Amino acid sequence: MTSTDQRRSRLPRPSRALVLYGIIGVSGVTLDYLLFLLLFNGIGLHEQLANAISTSAGIANNFALNAWLNFRTRDRLLLRFARFYGVGLAGMALTFLLLHLGSGELGLNPNLVKAAAIPLVVVLQYMINKRWSFG
Repeated sequence: MTSTDQRRSRLPRPSRALVLYGIIGVSGVTLDYLLFLLLFNGIGLHEQLANAISTSAGIANNFALNAWLNFRTRDRLLLRFARFYGVGLAGMALTFLLLHLGSGELGLNPNLVKAAAIPLVVVLQYMINKRWSFG
């Protein structure tokens, strides 16, 4: 075994829960963004209203899938959902702020601002949800 192979074997591997959280997160982000595009571009809702609806759908999707498939929690679901949704609302507020600054103040395309906000919000939410909502 070479020294490179030895170093690779010592690197920590992501946990099953982290990988599944990421996959579930992608499903929620996809639902969120596609619904945002439909509501904003297709129906013509205001960007903030479209964001509120699409983000709520993504949050509910992610909670249900994480509770059922990932963390396999069946206890205190209402409390867990309230925490998860609270974290989601904080992420929504951050996205509102970024949309306001990006599209309102800077005149950037709201679709691009929303796409750029997603990775930042997802990482922050994961760190909080892992410990607080499902911990």
